Amino acid sequence: QVQLVESGGGLVQAGGSLRLSCVASGSYFSYNHMGWYRQAPGKEREFVARIFSNGETNSRDTVEGRYSISRDNAKKTVYLQMTRLKVEDTAVYYCNALAAGREYWGQGTQVTVSS
Repeated sequence: QVQLVESGGGLVQAGGSLRLSCVASGSYFSYNHMGWYRQAPGKEREFVARIFSNGETNSRDTVEGRYSISRDNAKKTVYLQMTRLKVEDTAVYYCNALAAGREYWGQGTQVTVSS
């Protein structure tokens, strides 16, 4: 019923920045938390960052200080601002949401960081 659509991925050189967006579609959507996961080739999908309905956030250690998650509730959108990107950040980034007791996933957006 709820769809999550990511955008903003692309090719960037190491040290550069990108901002990912995830727009939730569906009537009167509310969430417990929304966030981002990523999956690099040959690796398991891993947690990146999350924002809760009260505005609290957390993130994994490897992106601490470089990534920032934020939201615009009116637009039903969550953002992931990524700075000082590293080659190891290369992955498909997936938007995730927990809402009304159900888990939702976006289709993913590719982030490629070149050296």
